[in-house]
Amino acid sequence: MDALASVGLFGDGRQLALNSYENRVYQLHLEDAAVVVAKFYRPGRWSEAQILEEHSFSTELMAAEIPVVAPLSLNADTLHHFGGFAFSISPSRGGRPPELDDAEVLEWIGRFLARIHSVGAAKPFVSRPALDLQTFGIASREWLLSHDQVPLDVQSRWAKASQDALDLIATHPCLTGASSPSDPGALEIETIKLLRLHGDCHPGNILWTPLESVASAGPGPHFVDLDDARTGPAVQDLWMLLSGDRTQRSRQLGCLVDGYEQFRAFDRRETALIEPLRTLRLIHYSAWLARRWSDPTFPVNFPWFGSSDYWQGQVQMLEEQIEAMQEDPLQV
Repeated sequence: MDALASVGLFGDGRQLALNSYENRVYQLHLEDAAVVVAKFYRPGRWSEAQILEEHSFSTELMAAEIPVVAPLSLNADTLHHFGGFAFSISPSRGGRPPELDDAEVLEWIGRFLARIHSVGAAKPFVSRPALDLQTFGIASREWLLSHDQVPLDVQSRWAKASQDALDLIATHPCLTGASSPSDPGALEIETIKLLRLHGDCHPGNILWTPLESVASAGPGPHFVDLDDARTGPAVQDLWMLLSGDRTQRSRQLGCLVDGYEQFRAFDRRETALIEPLRTLRLIHYSAWLARRWSDPTFPVNFPWFGSSDYWQGQVQMLEEQIEAMQEDPLQV
């Protein structure tokens, strides 16, 4: 409440903590009946320049009439400080999870992703990192092993499976930054264009407003939480919306691309990156949980993490991913 007042907004006392593990996020009702969301950033995760670059990207997207939820500019700033914490204020937008079994819904999302990427391709990020083998894969693996996060009874198996997986990913130059890959067959991947992305486009970060609903966001999807915006290949914002068996995933990807290509060409070569990107996320996710374990929220919400059973399951998933990365890519 005091942080709100410091930027000229006054709450009526109603507060609701929203589901967010990385930051602390609250829905707050104001005296003038407006509802806002206050995000307090986890100290040390992003620099101020990186946060402001995310805000600028959100503002560009809104200027292009793309339905994202961007921070409000208050007193000419989108990033504020109070009590030792950086925070931002955004309008509150409701919605329900998208029906990803509906082809029309997938096409609609595909159209908006293409528009996001058209803005994202206009210029690069300067401060925010890339989604690549080093930051998501190698650094995560090294941190887990050097901090003894993997139990001894499964450590050697996980170390081998994760290294084998990363060795396969290293054949994709656009995920490594390599200028001259050792595998000649990987050369065709090298020229895939990298651009500014949402970065974490899973179904929970897309809120759907029904056609019959009266909402300021308008009907259809709107995108929230660009906190993980990074540089990477366009397919990163598509693959997390896929689920089910190979046939189902191919159909879903086809619907997304049908919508996407109404606004922007999709490079079919990027389908070869789906399983490598899934593998990087798998390793990165384990490291993220381990790094945050001292935060009391994490043991409460992830009680299964860290056991031998958990890590044995990770070994199995990595072995499955090694097989998947050697299969033919999904066809669109």
